[in-house]
Amino acid sequence: MQLMLAVQQDSREAFDALFRKYIGPVVAFASSYVGSRARAEELAQDAFTQLYRARAQYQPRARFKTFLYRIVTNVCLSEVRRAHYRKETSEVPEDRLTDMADAQVRTGEDDLVLREQVDTMRRAVLELPPQQRAALLLARVEGMSYEEVARSLACSVSAVKSLIHRATISLRTQLRDGR
Repeated sequence: MQLMLAVQQDSREAFDALFRKYIGPVVAFASSYVGSRARAEELAQDAFTQLYRARAQYQPRARFKTFLYRIVTNVCLSEVRRAHYRKETSEVPEDRLTDMADAQVRTGEDDLVLREQVDTMRRAVLELPPQQRAALLLARVEGMSYEEVARSLACSVSAVKSLIHRATISLRTQLRDGR
């Protein structure tokens, strides 16, 4: 929060510190969201540019991470709404969704089965509607509270609960049906 307040005062050093602190998690989130690490890096750059431009609007009422992830989520939502996105999407990177699959150290055949399950989950998450995907990833992968997710998505807590519930049902159905 203090760094962002310094950014509001045009501190280049504070912005650089924020960038270094959050670039990794932002790229990882965007990568999980859009399914391409290279595109996620570009989106992260866009998000930080927008963060800098929106610095005057920052109010230290909520956690800085919530403010940042609202910008990042909006950038990702804009990306998935583009027509060409649907043609270029490949897969959600393993590094973020493996946590959702309760990966333990395995070898041989167990490792192969786990990788197949993670790939199936990755594809299923990419098939979720954008808002459901965002709510699920922010809550389950990024560990944000429902209140923080609601602020990030500019919706109510009950809407977040509904989005996550519908995403969970969709994932369960897709995974059960083997899609």
